[in-house]
Amino acid sequence: MRPVPPREKDCRPSTSGRQLVFALALAAQLSCTSAIVFPSTHANYKTDYLSLNKRYNPARRGPPEDWNGRVPLKITNSCGDTIWPGITTQHGVGPGTGGFELAAGDSRELWVGPTWQGRAWGRTNCTVSGESAGCATGDCFGKLDCEFSGAVPSTLAEFNLAGGVSGRQTFYDISLVDGYNLPVGINYVPAKNTTFIPPNLTNCACIATAGFMAQRAASGSVYTNTTFPVPWESYESNDSVRDWCPWPLLSNPPDKPGNGIYPYPDDNIRRPDFSPCKSQCAATNSDRDCCVGKWHDPNKCKPGDYSKHAKAMCPDAYSFAFDDDTSTFIVPSGGGWEVVFCPAGRSTNILRTMGPQLFELASAGFLRQESLELVKNQSWIESQSKESAAPGLGASAWGLIATTVTATAFSVCW
Repeated sequence: MRPVPPREKDCRPSTSGRQLVFALALAAQLSCTSAIVFPSTHANYKTDYLSLNKRYNPARRGPPEDWNGRVPLKITNSCGDTIWPGITTQHGVGPGTGGFELAAGDSRELWVGPTWQGRAWGRTNCTVSGESAGCATGDCFGKLDCEFSGAVPSTLAEFNLAGGVSGRQTFYDISLVDGYNLPVGINYVPAKNTTFIPPNLTNCACIATAGFMAQRAASGSVYTNTTFPVPWESYESNDSVRDWCPWPLLSNPPDKPGNGIYPYPDDNIRRPDFSPCKSQCAATNSDRDCCVGKWHDPNKCKPGDYSKHAKAMCPDAYSFAFDDDTSTFIVPSGGGWEVVFCPAGRSTNILRTMGPQLFELASAGFLRQESLELVKNQSWIESQSKESAAPGLGASAWGLIATTVTATAFSVCW
């Protein structure tokens, strides 16, 4: 077995306490008629959020013993090759495993506790021997059954199933803060009490690998249905997506033909389809790039080239530590989750297209009829998606419409 690469520094502040989290925690405390500003810029949002969550539990491996309270977590490999998913539990009861082998086309059904907070990612090109696994990306200190988060770069699916003041909201996201290795999608599996939630508000995807993208389109019905079309990123192609990662951040840059002089991007060297990309934070470990120390301030830490490129490829994914406005999904608790590696379709553009509708769902627990009709309207969805993601603008120029607007909490208070 080849040597296991050394673990790199975890470049990201804890996902459990971001600006958006605290903003919605505040929303839940306000009266039903009061107005809130979204998102919050409170200096101590991380501490405040954790202290408000009364269902905060220490991590346990699991699986959960309570049949009635457990939540399904399905892991699906839609890639053409075997992958080795990794799972870590930060709080609550985990699925009872930290990693396993998953053949192409296979799925594995797992269960987690109702207050679970954790992440899942895909490991690639692993050499496995018994309980050991040395992987090219996402490696877990050489272990098949992960005890800690994987090495960068890796695309993450992150969950907090008991968010908000009363633990009745689920927060989730796709994160590229630790870099990118595989396309990832997150699909919501409704429970009996959440079947009213439109799937095009919940089912997100990040596809930034050549060969996996569907043809250009502003919307689609993959992992949803024709009644609720999901907005897609519509400008990139399988050719353009091959070169999105800044050359110095490539995990395994291709060799330059000839005498081996260091290849520059303008040499037009064709990159392989599988081309993992480190984030700027992962590459430098600097406080500035990782938004830590004196840079742990959204007014100081701004997106760099990596973040801008990543956000253009995957509008709904986290691209750096303070990329909250268009990266966090929040829904009423209930139901389960499927993490899909190498999903079909294109990257979604849900939060910038239908952010106000998702915020309405998160803060009120339901959608008004007029909002429900809007998220069915394909023409409206496509026009909103195109306006919010015009090429060349860069994702950092856009936030949820609600970022600068005062939103009103509706009649159901949790």
